[in-house]
Amino acid sequence: MKIQLCTSEKDILNCWDVLYALRPHLLQNEFVTMIKEMMTEGYQLAFIEEDRKAVAVIGFRYLQYLYNGKHIYIDDLSTLPLVRGKGYGGLLLDYVAAIAKEKGYKIVTLDSGYLRTDAHRLYLNKNFTMVAHHFSKNIK
Repeated sequence: MKIQLCTSEKDILNCWDVLYALRPHLLQNEFVTMIKEMMTEGYQLAFIEEDRKAVAVIGFRYLQYLYNGKHIYIDDLSTLPLVRGKGYGGLLLDYVAAIAKEKGYKIVTLDSGYLRTDAHRLYLNKNFTMVAHHFSKNIK
């Protein structure tokens, strides 16, 4: 199974359906522009295809925090419902972990919605641990 990094607008648009499945609030007419802007901030998007169509994606970036140093943060991980169970999510997590290891980073982090139990099962099976609660505040 080949994992590819998005390097063009065509690649980014190919990932639309998969990311929309995870983030239905996104607007398709703003999607490519948003991803390209995020890429200027270090975001990378990798995908797996079936029949030349992206079916699983992972978005990630390199960060550094005082509490855990340099690490890779996974922003997005999504697989189309019709291909779930084929191991694509696990392959993408392994892909990012291999990049972290190659860079000498000791940790990969992500946040996950508290009701996403299927995703949590995958993360725990891939040796992630739950270490914090994530809080956010809407500013009006």
